[in-house]
Amino acid sequence: MSILIKTTITEIGTDAVELVEGGVLILFAEGAPPELAEVSVMHRVEEGPAHAGPAAGSVIEVGGLTAAVTAVGDAAWKKVIDIGHVVVNFNGAGSTERPGEICAAEVDTAELVAALQPGATIIIRAA
Repeated sequence: MSILIKTTITEIGTDAVELVEGGVLILFAEGAPPELAEVSVMHRVEEGPAHAGPAAGSVIEVGGLTAAVTAVGDAAWKKVIDIGHVVVNFNGAGSTERPGEICAAEVDTAELVAALQPGATIIIRAA
């Protein structure tokens, strides 16, 4: 499975954990405006992003936690490429509610919170 993006967590916004506890992970590249940084997990891209984005069946790894991608919004990967931003909703949905969203299989949100540490990597691999 080829790597579509590999990024390193640099900072966790003050309100990001509350959203992650609800299964929603907001990623934003370093340098996001402060009001967005508060609710985001800030990151620095190490590899990619690839031109082609993930499809259902791709895998997202957050630290040691993995989940299958179940749906990708029409604008989600373009936002990753353009500004390093995406919303990952770990709800297992087969379709997205918003065009800038990626849905993934449900995970234990306590494990997801624990995986979000500065220096941890997030990788999305092609199906």
